[in-house]
Amino acid sequence: MRRLIAIPAAALLAFAAACSEDSGESATTADMSGQAAPGAVEPYDPDAEMYEVNEAVDPSEEPESTFAVDVDTASYDYARRALLDGELPPQDQVRPEEFANSFDYGYEEPEGNGFSVRFDRQELPDWYDSGDASEVLRVGLQTRTVPDEERADVNLTFVIDVSGSMEGDRIQIVRDSLTMLVGQLRPTDSVAVVTYETDSDVLLEMTEVADGDEIRDAIDDLEARGSTNMQAGLEDGYELAAESFDADRDNRVILLSDGEANVGLTEHDAMLEEIGGEIADGITLLTVGVGDSYNQELLEQLADNGNGWAVYFASEGGAEEVFSERLTSTLGVAAEDAKVQVVFDPATVADYRLIGFENRALDDDEFEDDSVDAGEVGPGHAVTALYAVTPTGEAGEYASVAVRWTDPETGETGEASAEAAVDADAGLDTALLAAAFAEVLRGSASFTCADLLDDAEALAAASDDPDVDELADLIAIAAELGA
Repeated sequence: MRRLIAIPAAALLAFAAACSEDSGESATTADMSGQAAPGAVEPYDPDAEMYEVNEAVDPSEEPESTFAVDVDTASYDYARRALLDGELPPQDQVRPEEFANSFDYGYEEPEGNGFSVRFDRQELPDWYDSGDASEVLRVGLQTRTVPDEERADVNLTFVIDVSGSMEGDRIQIVRDSLTMLVGQLRPTDSVAVVTYETDSDVLLEMTEVADGDEIRDAIDDLEARGSTNMQAGLEDGYELAAESFDADRDNRVILLSDGEANVGLTEHDAMLEEIGGEIADGITLLTVGVGDSYNQELLEQLADNGNGWAVYFASEGGAEEVFSERLTSTLGVAAEDAKVQVVFDPATVADYRLIGFENRALDDDEFEDDSVDAGEVGPGHAVTALYAVTPTGEAGEYASVAVRWTDPETGETGEASAEAAVDADAGLDTALLAAAFAEVLRGSASFTCADLLDDAEALAAASDDPDVDELADLIAIAAELGA
């Protein structure tokens, strides 16, 4: 099953062709008047055209729901920053799956590469109004955490935006975060630095962390100026990463930028095509959005098509969470080209709706096609997907779920599955609340943040998780702002 999407107006010109090519999805043209430039904080507009959200599907016509996994969390981190600044986030930068992915549900880990599968269900709360749906199904996937002493050494090529838009706090956050990250690496890890503005410059060839002074000097030399030629920076970064490629290491390009690109190629697919598959083969891409406003669409699509994932931070504290607390989750690959297929039984399910993942949809026959590019997942990562379900009332299991991936070490195909959904644990309450919050913020819900607030506060009171406390606080802020 594949869902059509309508690209948001502010991103339409740059990305319509790319999104159609990536997933066979079509775009519709929206009124361009009054739209903010990409990367700017847009005013909240309840009538703004969005991704066409997934609709309820009749399983007697389409029993299979298939999508590439997505471990990005940038959307939630950016929304949190906007709300704490007293603004609602732009609707076109809200992704329900990224909100749900931002919490730890304590899924059981597998013994090796690949995934464990959690498949559970519970009744929907009264406030969740989604057609006739009365239950929610959760698919929870988890990769194995790899202790730092067990991970492979890394070759990290940093591609750093030093254009004029990065001037001030943004470039200082980049300096501070890179200094912190280098301090977390081993002496045997290696780092290279490429900067770009109007042109690109190799600031530091691949250098072992043991030579820390040379690396720190390169970081201290970062200064913002000029236009934004992201294409040139990525080309030089990938070429440098390819020259030092080591199959026994994790080879990664890490792009730090506010996502603006106004010189050279500015579309993600054109940039990666120019780089070339041979150069990029075996090199994963982590995109890091920096600052209080950024072009999420570009950085997300670059990460998705560059076999990686996207994160975001706007402060030194956020950088510490990404580069220190979650370091092993941003280094290494536990599963390549990972995808999920849920098969619904029309005897027991009248309709189902996948919440989010609109831009990760795959054709059903692509599930068993190992040549199809899907999602890369690092060690210790979790993926959560939710379905609103309308039961028929007949006894029996609602659905089965399977996940398929390529083992990065052996190249062999792996699969894991669950044939029946079990009773939910408390984590499903958090996942549903986070995803529902996103649905409100992107304007696709018939309920409001005020409707969520009692359950959010009760969940926070019953939890000892500070992230759940913060979720309740953010919902309260959004309610006060009229969401």
